Amino acid sequence: MDIIFATFPIVLLIYWMAKPSPLPSHKALPLVALIMYLVRLIHFSDLPNQVNATVVLGLLSALVPISIIAGAIFLFKTMESSGAMPRIRSWLNGVTENRVAQLMIIGWAFSFMIEGASGFGTPAALAGPILVGLGFPALKVAVFCVLMNSVPVSFGAVGTPTWYGFAPVLETLPAASQAMLLQEVGIKSAIMHSIAALLVPLAGIIYSLGWKTAKANLLYIYLSTGACVMPYIILSFFSYEFPALIAGMIGFALSIWMASRGIGLSSEKDGPQRQKTTPVTGGLVKALFPLWGTVTVLLLTRIPQLQIKTLLTQPDGGWEFTLGSLGQFGISPSLVISLSEIFGSTERWDFQLLYVPWLIPFFLISWITFILYRSSATVMLETLRDTGKMVALPAVALLGALVYVRLIMAGGESSTASIIGNSLAGAVGENWVWLAPYLGAIGSFFSGSATISNLTFGSIQYSVAETLNLSTSTILALQSVGGAMGNMICINNIVAICAILGISEHEGHILRINAIPMLLYGLIAIITVICIF
Repeated sequence: MDIIFATFPIVLLIYWMAKPSPLPSHKALPLVALIMYLVRLIHFSDLPNQVNATVVLGLLSALVPISIIAGAIFLFKTMESSGAMPRIRSWLNGVTENRVAQLMIIGWAFSFMIEGASGFGTPAALAGPILVGLGFPALKVAVFCVLMNSVPVSFGAVGTPTWYGFAPVLETLPAASQAMLLQEVGIKSAIMHSIAALLVPLAGIIYSLGWKTAKANLLYIYLSTGACVMPYIILSFFSYEFPALIAGMIGFALSIWMASRGIGLSSEKDGPQRQKTTPVTGGLVKALFPLWGTVTVLLLTRIPQLQIKTLLTQPDGGWEFTLGSLGQFGISPSLVISLSEIFGSTERWDFQLLYVPWLIPFFLISWITFILYRSSATVMLETLRDTGKMVALPAVALLGALVYVRLIMAGGESSTASIIGNSLAGAVGENWVWLAPYLGAIGSFFSGSATISNLTFGSIQYSVAETLNLSTSTILALQSVGGAMGNMICINNIVAICAILGISEHEGHILRINAIPMLLYGLIAIITVICIF
C-alpha cells in the first residue's frame, strides 16, 4: 500500500499533463501537492504540525526561483522597451550574409549566452524574431531555437537548475559534502552536454538549410560550437553558476569574429543580399550594457577573494522576534531573512535578499539601463506590469512544485522519495542509468522547466543511486542533462515560440521533429557515463 500511495500523486500528475487536453502546470502541480499533503497526513500518519511546517517551507522556498525568474524577465523586457534590444537586433542583422553563420551566431551562441543569464524560455523568445527578420521561415526557426535551447540549460539563469534544482537533496547532506557533490554534478553535466553538442547544432543546421549547405560550412559549425563548449567545460570545474553565461559570451564574440572574416564558411551566397551595417562602438557597448553589466556584477559578488559575498550573505546578528506558533522571524544586517522553528518543528528557511540574483544584478541593471536610455516613468511601469503578468502563472506552478517536492522528501526512511526510489531500484537494478536522463526529460516536458524537473525528480534519482550503490553525482548529472534536453520537447517552450512567431498550428510538428534528437541526446549522455564515468 505504501508504494501505491507514494506513486499515486506522481502518476496522476503525469496523466493530467499528458492527456489530450492537458491540465496546465500551474493547476496540476498545486493539485498534486494538495493530494500529497493528504497522503502524508492520512496514510502515513505524519504529525500535522510537521506536515504543515513542510508546506510553509515549500511555499517560502519557492521565492528563490520566482524572484530569479521575475528579475531575469524584467531585465530582458527592459532591453526591449528601452531600445537596447532593437539596436542589438539591427547590428546582428548586418554581421554576415552567410545563412549558416547567422543561425549559429544568433540561434546557437547568442541563445547560449542568454540562457546563461536568464533561462526560462527567454533565449528562443529573443532569437526567434531576429532570425525571422533575417528571412528564415518561421517554422524552421521555431524548431531550431527550441533544439538549441538544451546544451546550456543545466547552467541557465546563473546555474539555477543545478544549485537550486538540487537544493532539497543537498540539504540532507553534511555541509562539507554539498559543494563537492554539486561541483561533481556540474562537471559531469557539462561534459555530457558538450559531447551531445557535436550533434545538436549540426542537426539544427541540416534541418534548416539541408545537408549540402551544412557540409559546405561544416568547419564553421564546429568552430562556433567549440567556441561555446570548450570554455563551458573548463568553467564547470570552477563554478556551477557561470559556465553557460561566460562561455556563451566567449562563443558569441568568437562566432561573430570568425564569421566577419569568413573563417570556415563557404564563399557561396545562399541567402538574400543585405547591406552590412557597421555598428557604432559606443552605441553597441551601451546596447549590450544589460548583458555585460549583469555579468560584471555577478562576478564581483561571487568571487570569494573580494569578500562581497560575505557582506551579502551574513546570517548572524540583526533583529529577531516571534510570530507566535508560526515560528521565529529574523533579519540580519545583510538583509538575510529567516524563519525558524516553524510550527514548533526544526524546519528553517533563509532568503538572502541581496545575494539571490534578482535585486542584484537583474533589477539593479534594469534600472540603470532605463536611466541610460532616459526611459519615461510610464515605460518603466509598463515593463514592470508586463513582467508581473509573465511571472504569475510560473509562480503558481513553482509554489505547487516546491510544496510537492518538500512533501515527497518528508518522513525520513518512510518518505515518498525513498519508497519510490527503493521500488524503482528493485525493479530496474543497475540498468537505471539507461532511464535516468529520460525521467529528467519527462519532468521538463510536463513542467516546462529543467529547474522544476530537478526539484521534482532529483530526490528520487538520488534515492535510487544510493539504494543501488551507484555514483550519486553521476545519476544527478544524468537527471540534470535529462531536464535540459527535455526543453527540446517542452510543451510550454514550443507553445511560447509558436505564439511569438505566429505559427500556433504547428506545435505537434515541432514536437515530432525534436523528439528524435532528444532521444539521441539521452543516448549520448548514457554512453558517456558508461565509457567515461
